[in-house]
Amino acid sequence: MDPRVGGRRGETEAHALLKRLALIWAQANGYSACAAEVTLPRCRYRADVAAWRSRSAEITTAIFECKQALSDLRRDNCCTSATRARFEIVQQRRQTLERCLRVHYPTLRTGESLFPEYDAHDFGAIGHRGYRRVTRELAALQNALQDGTKFECITRYRCANLFYLVVPAELYRERELPVGWGALVQSDDTLHVAQKPTWHENSPAARIHILQRIAAAGTREFNRRASITRDEIDRARELRPID
Repeated sequence: MDPRVGGRRGETEAHALLKRLALIWAQANGYSACAAEVTLPRCRYRADVAAWRSRSAEITTAIFECKQALSDLRRDNCCTSATRARFEIVQQRRQTLERCLRVHYPTLRTGESLFPEYDAHDFGAIGHRGYRRVTRELAALQNALQDGTKFECITRYRCANLFYLVVPAELYRERELPVGWGALVQSDDTLHVAQKPTWHENSPAARIHILQRIAAAGTREFNRRASITRDEIDRARELRPID
């Protein structure tokens, strides 16, 4: 990884390179304020890169998400409505299977209740392949709804005006793009626009807010590189003169 580009612990060189290229591309396209690992307003996510620019009094903000693996891309690209619809179908399938298994395997009762009709059943005890498959899919769908809606969430909250997915050439598939997002595809040490993003209108206050988050992320990075610790800042605060 380029020593000038900091990375998160455990971050791969490929992902760090995509972030570096996104930072270069943003500045080359007029974004004068840029930072990596920017905490986004109104949601719990961080953007790999966020950028801000002002042209002829028009302010534009952009978010760049870097993905080096298809599994990672798909994990964050869950569509809530479609996933919930699928969850309901699979949940009904599980309930149907459990009704049938109660009839055919009465010995699955756990015996925790005085009345057999209220007994729980250990459906996993018989190793039924169909039931295992259904429960695995339900768990995956639940995880997707809880932790896999990053793209949808930051778009819905209009955290920026433009959103870009940054990927290596071999990963780019138009059908995998989040709705309304553009695509920047890596070619050697540069990025080119493979898909233009949709403009998302938001308030002037939201654009200032993301600029503040970019500035905060830049300060954190400067402190890290200069080895400035929180203890040093706290001591300096205690020694400052009274206003």
